[in-house]
Amino acid sequence: MPSGYAVRPIRASDDAVMASIIRTVMPAFGAVGSGFAIGDPEVDWMSQAYAEPRHAYFVVERDRRVLGGAGIAPLAGGDRDTCELRKMYFLPEARGIGAGAAMMARSLDAARKAGFRQCYLETLTGMDAAQRLYERSGFRSIDGPMGSTGHGGCNTFYLLDL
Repeated sequence: MPSGYAVRPIRASDDAVMASIIRTVMPAFGAVGSGFAIGDPEVDWMSQAYAEPRHAYFVVERDRRVLGGAGIAPLAGGDRDTCELRKMYFLPEARGIGAGAAMMARSLDAARKAGFRQCYLETLTGMDAAQRLYERSGFRSIDGPMGSTGHGGCNTFYLLDL
């Protein structure tokens, strides 16, 4: 990432801005309504949701301004060894500068440290840049959803052996 950008753990003071980012970015990709993460209750209190054991959430900032985030948590309805990469969204100014790769590395490192052996994610057709990042990071496309995330609006699924 360019000089001046940093990745760090989320703080309570970041909750409102991350909720705003999620609610801004997701509709730009058509991810609105039931079946998408935009409606998850945790969107308004990310720092608390990811303070649980085996959870982690990070933000990228520049000049003390949060520009996006991503995290990991146990896969709902999955086995103990599988986590989910969750709520990875960036404002346009944080795209194409390496923030996604840095965030991915930090999130996957946290997953390994938490003892997970696989990382799952779900996304949408049309999020092409994100899918290229997932594939560059070693994720492989799988045929269908895993676990019970409640995100029935997603139609593209990936898995990574950690």
